[in-house]
Amino acid sequence: MKYLFIQEYPLTYIQENIELVIYSLICFFVPFLMGKPQLLVGTIVNASLILATLNLKFYKLLPIIILPSLAVLTKGLIFGPFTIFLAYMIPFIWIGNAILVFTFKKFNLQKKLNKWITLLFASAFKTAFLFSIAYLFIKIGILPAVFLTAMGLFQFYTAIMGGILAFSIHSVKKKYI
Repeated sequence: MKYLFIQEYPLTYIQENIELVIYSLICFFVPFLMGKPQLLVGTIVNASLILATLNLKFYKLLPIIILPSLAVLTKGLIFGPFTIFLAYMIPFIWIGNAILVFTFKKFNLQKKLNKWITLLFASAFKTAFLFSIAYLFIKIGILPAVFLTAMGLFQFYTAIMGGILAFSIHSVKKKYI
């Protein structure tokens, strides 16, 4: 479990906490204030997840994993009349975000697998997990079918685009730190 504490490069205590606050604010307020379009909001949130993965240690990743879905539920925008159904998915969205974060941390930072390949696999794992849960819940009558789109390819697209955005931001950031 040492990989959970790996950072791409060391940050001071203050730098790490500043990043924690910034990513937490983004992960809450982008979904809360913007709400739509899901492609844009999801891309920004996933970029924050990947950036946090590269720079924060395990316990500091938890707010970034949890806050986006709480913001969506609080605001009630993305799913409109289906927002109440989101409550059933929240624990699984947290797990999906954790799959993305911890898969990336394990394979890119610890095992030194190429960041693009790691992003592809981590995004696919997150998507497969969320789609499977949504599909199961639809089949047993807990969720409406609209959730298959939101928990399917949109998850993959936003994770990939978020990763691209995160890698771009991170490469610029590394030049100045």
